[in-house]
Amino acid sequence: MTNSEQAHPKTDPTSGTAAGGGPAPRTPVLRAIVVVALAVVAGAAAGALALYGMNGLSGNVSPQESAPPSESAAVSTAAPAATDTACAAAAARARSLESLAKGDLAALKLSTTPKALPELAFTDAAGRPVTLADFKGRLLLVNLWATWCVPCRKEMPELDHLEATLGGPDFEVVAINLDTRDPEKPRAFLRDIGVTRLKNFADPKGQSFQALRAVGRGFGLPTTLIVDRDGCELGFLAGPAAWGGADAQGLLKAAIGAGRT
Repeated sequence: MTNSEQAHPKTDPTSGTAAGGGPAPRTPVLRAIVVVALAVVAGAAAGALALYGMNGLSGNVSPQESAPPSESAAVSTAAPAATDTACAAAAARARSLESLAKGDLAALKLSTTPKALPELAFTDAAGRPVTLADFKGRLLLVNLWATWCVPCRKEMPELDHLEATLGGPDFEVVAINLDTRDPEKPRAFLRDIGVTRLKNFADPKGQSFQALRAVGRGFGLPTTLIVDRDGCELGFLAGPAAWGGADAQGLLKAAIGAGRT
């Protein structure tokens, strides 16, 4: 037998074994498995990007500026605005809205158990610190967005229309921008698309995003929560929605009315 024959044993094509009874080399099989696995991962990633706006989208700002809040960013340690026990009534009200979570809001997940939210910290247009407690007494639609997030950009006129229609002493859209640089950019963007009703709330450090992720919310943008008058979660939606439409207005009007009782 030659050295070449010793180095590369012949394989019986019908048995999958090498001549002499040993196992055949499995490199082609392993390679095929890797290719299939990569295809599955790529498909999952494409599906995620269809739902959430993520880092590095073409046509937006540079990766350094557009990067979402870092994994190592500080998570707010502030106590929740309310305790889970105190949110029992909110969970009951959320269940009463189930028949209205349809159409444009079919993806809305209403709270089935009492859930208090962290006391999210951000700033207003003048740079003053703000938390959810400052809005106590009003139903809130809290939305986290960024200019680099394509679904977010498309959603802002919907939120502006919702604020124009329902905004007042009983309800407010709290849209918190997460851009990490140039605070004028989101303001200019909103002006350019004619958004005039939403206030300029900002969280360039991403603390609100991290605080929500710590309680199982906020894994991408946009992230939207319906928060009752006491800081308890009524519902959560991952991804964009037609918040200015009839389905959203119907559900939120019912939530406002339920909160008065």
